[in-house]
Amino acid sequence: MSEITVAIRYAKSLIDLAVEQKALEAVNADMEFFVRTIKANSELNAVLVNPIIYHDKKIQILDAIFGGKVSPVTIAFFKLMVNKNRAEVLYPAAQEFINQYDVINNIIKATVVSAAELSEANKKTIVAEIEASTKGTVKLTAKVAPALIGGFILTVGDRQVDTSISSSLTKLKKEFSQAAV
Repeated sequence: MSEITVAIRYAKSLIDLAVEQKALEAVNADMEFFVRTIKANSELNAVLVNPIIYHDKKIQILDAIFGGKVSPVTIAFFKLMVNKNRAEVLYPAAQEFINQYDVINNIIKATVVSAAELSEANKKTIVAEIEASTKGTVKLTAKVAPALIGGFILTVGDRQVDTSISSSLTKLKKEFSQAAV
């Protein structure tokens, strides 16, 4: 079985357990915390995926970092994954848990990349427009890429709207080069 398939199955099982234990919100916050921690510290993931490091040492490390900061359901999940030789799937399972949580709660992830920092008013307008068209709650991530020159690129799910000046210039350059032939 592929790593992503295993991650999806464990994430689904954790969702079911969290719902049963009435801890879905807490476990989602824990998974987001875990993902942020792994992103900030690649050495932790290296330890988790290393087959040479004993299970009890991995559990000690997870307890030291997350013990008292996450729910008992999450700690139990971490221990289960390590003891089942699935520690290398913890990170993808956490990401998949967050994705499944978002689907259950109709949360839409959107990313806007702009040439300059967007104002809060602009962000609120973008969120309002997306929420109106999708009937969901939007989690907006804003990034700055000066290479766009102006405008923005908005990505919602598998859709993308590119109003950047750099993209327009590229299209014009292509049109002129084809017209010259």
